[in-house]
Amino acid sequence: MSSQRPGNTFRNMSQQPRPKASNASTPRDSKTERTAGQSRSSRGTGAQKYAGSSAWDRTRRFMRERPMLERVYRICLKAFLWLFFGSIGYVIVLKYVPVWVTPLVVSRWIDTIGTNESSHVYKKWRSYDVISKEAALAVVASEDQAFPTHWGFDFNEIQDAIKENEKRERPRGASTISQQVAKNVFLWNGRSYVRKGLEVYFTVLIELVWGKKRILEVYLNVAETGPMTFGMEAASQRYYGHSAETLSRNEAARMAAVLPNPRLFSISNPSNYIQRRTRQIARQMRYLGGQRYIRNL
Repeated sequence: MSSQRPGNTFRNMSQQPRPKASNASTPRDSKTERTAGQSRSSRGTGAQKYAGSSAWDRTRRFMRERPMLERVYRICLKAFLWLFFGSIGYVIVLKYVPVWVTPLVVSRWIDTIGTNESSHVYKKWRSYDVISKEAALAVVASEDQAFPTHWGFDFNEIQDAIKENEKRERPRGASTISQQVAKNVFLWNGRSYVRKGLEVYFTVLIELVWGKKRILEVYLNVAETGPMTFGMEAASQRYYGHSAETLSRNEAARMAAVLPNPRLFSISNPSNYIQRRTRQIARQMRYLGGQRYIRNL
């Protein structure tokens, strides 16, 4: 028999080092901390959230996170593009097509509803070549003597009007013929920054697309020349009994004299002021050199 005794298994096992107790909560706590950190970072400010990206990227990301706002933005953008390109198309069409109806004509016709005034509109389109050049010269001499040379705006006249209006009770306008055409053909009556801004837009547009001759042709056909009367041809037939093709210088000057307020002043029954104003316009027509002044529009 072997003299070697078996070892004390229980004792040996008891002497083995005990495994360290694992910290079961550590992984869970680490995960919780990571989640909390992510949550804190997601609640950061907008500047921290979008840091490092361009302004356009930040705007697009901001819109994507708000579907309703993005939908409204897309609708407004589409409406703007339709109006923008539609206005350009309309201006191009009117370069070749007579302007039969304007917002001013519609407004005057609506004003007669429910009143004793006649609702008949006196309006007849005539091409620039048919209308007497005395009429064209008269409105240039009266309304806008720099018309052949400016690009839609007479800035010298605007500055003079601003200085004069500081002392005048009734403000004096400085609108050019181009601005008046833009207002009468495309816009509504009234005074507001929105309408004035649109007037500037359409003035630039017709100067670029139409040119001077077409602008003056439209003005001679759409300008209000009396109660429910629009254009030189309609006024000439109604008040003088003949076509605008045969207007004399004095007749054309009197028609131009009433243009600032054709509902107050009368062509057929001119006041002393209109008669004096007619003589002034006729003198200006001579000083400008007669019809040669508008020959090369």
